[in-house]
Amino acid sequence: MAAGVGSLLREFPLLLPQNREKSVYEGFVTAQGRDFHIRILLPSDLQLKNARIQCSWYLKKLLDGYQQILKQRLQHSSDLVSFMVELKTVLYPTEPPDCLVDLPVQFSVSWIPESSLLSIHSQFLAALESLKEFWNALDEIDEKTWVLEPEKPTRSATMRRIAVGNNISINIEVDPRHPTMFPECYFLGADHVVNPLKVKLNSNIHLWDPELSLLQNLKEVLEIDFPSREALEKSDFSMDCGICYAYRLDGTIPDQVCDDPRCGQPFHQVCLYEWLRGLPSSRQSFNVIFGECPYCNKPITLKMSMKKV
Repeated sequence: MAAGVGSLLREFPLLLPQNREKSVYEGFVTAQGRDFHIRILLPSDLQLKNARIQCSWYLKKLLDGYQQILKQRLQHSSDLVSFMVELKTVLYPTEPPDCLVDLPVQFSVSWIPESSLLSIHSQFLAALESLKEFWNALDEIDEKTWVLEPEKPTRSATMRRIAVGNNISINIEVDPRHPTMFPECYFLGADHVVNPLKVKLNSNIHLWDPELSLLQNLKEVLEIDFPSREALEKSDFSMDCGICYAYRLDGTIPDQVCDDPRCGQPFHQVCLYEWLRGLPSSRQSFNVIFGECPYCNKPITLKMSMKKV
């Protein structure tokens, strides 16, 4: 115990035992040049986990919200010295803590030696507030349309693939900082249904109004109503892959469609690639494969992403 008291005096010279049993310590803890009054009461068995802490109103204010953390520190600290060191860390961490957040933008902490965890919490709340409009826009899309991908979007996801009709969808990438501006978008589906939508988009892009919601703008510019979650089921406008007979394969859904209007069968990119590669009549030029549809035997073209070829 003497060694422990010696270590305590070296680390915290202003915190001294108040009785012979060394069950009461009182004094000051210094953090970043500031002195905080504190009193620590140990039980008769001197077990730190059952200690009581009394402190000045200002220190109590700084520790507001950290009661559970302090309780854990008391439970796991080997001695009073290690607990006091961790208490200083809670008050004023010497280094910025690692922050793991599920945000669509980088969360950079503004940090100075005098910063506290409370200041980081305040910065995090400010970051959440700045993204409120972005999340509102995507929440409306998630609630009122059929989102094909991602199946369970995280709060950091900026992409949505929205069902437009039978085997046709639009993929949008929303800027978290400017959620009401025109997003990056492209269509997935057969040419005979995609091309008219592209024409409408190019003709009506001038109608995009930042004062309207993202979903409302998409409806007006494309002159469509997206399939409603209330009126339709996902199976009403999505079909399984014509090769593997599954809808979702390794997290992906069929995104290749036969362009023949009388066919329109969808396929997973990987499935169609393997099928065409096995046909002696197919030919490949760089990452583009030319072959025949497995269903209607009409010409079909597949452009593979380089990572899958």
